[in-house]
Amino acid sequence: MNTVTIIGAGLGGLVLARVLHVNGIPATVYEAEASAGARAQGGMLDIHDYNGQLAIEAADLVDEFGGLVLDGRQQMRVLDPDGTVLLDRADDGTGGRPEVQRAQLRQLLLDSLPAGTVRWDHKVVEARTLADGRHEVTFADGRVVATDLLVGADGAWSRIRPLLSDAVPVYAGTSFVETYLYETDTRHPAAAKAVGGGSLISPAPGREIHAHREAGDTLHTYVVLTRSQEWFAAIDFTDPAAAAARVAEEFAGWAPELTALITDGDTPPLLRPHHTLPNDHRWSRVPGVTLLGDAAHLMPPNGEGANLAMLDAAELAQALAAHPDDVEAALSEFEHAMFPRSQAVAVEGAEMQEVFARETSARDLVALFTAAE
Repeated sequence: MNTVTIIGAGLGGLVLARVLHVNGIPATVYEAEASAGARAQGGMLDIHDYNGQLAIEAADLVDEFGGLVLDGRQQMRVLDPDGTVLLDRADDGTGGRPEVQRAQLRQLLLDSLPAGTVRWDHKVVEARTLADGRHEVTFADGRVVATDLLVGADGAWSRIRPLLSDAVPVYAGTSFVETYLYETDTRHPAAAKAVGGGSLISPAPGREIHAHREAGDTLHTYVVLTRSQEWFAAIDFTDPAAAAARVAEEFAGWAPELTALITDGDTPPLLRPHHTLPNDHRWSRVPGVTLLGDAAHLMPPNGEGANLAMLDAAELAQALAAHPDDVEAALSEFEHAMFPRSQAVAVEGAEMQEVFARETSARDLVALFTAAE
């Protein structure tokens, strides 16, 4: 194995590069974005002790990761649409899902890599198979690289996936509408009180309001709606006030401290449709190429996506380190574990999505949490 080429500098691609580096294996990461700060990286992530944290351990970044954890953010509240608090679970520091800012975690991984590992402004336009299990990648500016091992960590619309699979993402039936509220304790005190110190969930059939308290006195809201793409297309998101008002209509009669998370946003509402690959998505072994994260097993948000991508990456790197002279053995070992794991998570997530879309009220959700405990 002479060259390892990773497409995508998200968490999965960077964890792969870092764990390879820890094991003495050089790699190059190609990323379409122009720089690390080219766009916002999203909000909070809860990093789980059974997948994401295992990747952090493999990357030898446990202490550095601990410095990113936001204390108290594992607190969770469930509110009825009328504002009644049905569950207020405190964060006693013992939970297995510490919260960090995605952008800070990504920067930690970037800082842990040798200079020049990530090549920015490299948008893939084509990938093709060469002889002897090698592959060639062409970028938008005409540059071309050939590689012994090609890893697609390039997300939902992966340019590497077609080398392995004909599957394409389809709309999952739900979308987020995201808003941010800043300086919330002083400027939005009612909403801040409703959310509390961690996260808030307020569900009803076909609609939910989720919010997280992030760093810097910020509330990040995810409005979840089970609606068609045509329904969202009828909303003019270029008119932020009108778009927020239209989305808020779906929550008519809800407590004002909850609807304020939609209507009082300090940023324009941002539509994020959810897409999915088949729950059992997998492929036959193709020499010299594989996928991880959303490129391999895209699913609607269920709290596991980033964690799965990180674990995929760590296990792939460890398999390559264990089989330095047999890349195909390493890829087979990796895929053999990754396929059933991701399928199980996808099936569970789809079942929960169906329950939320059709039946679950706030009180039902509290009963589910209580039963799980």
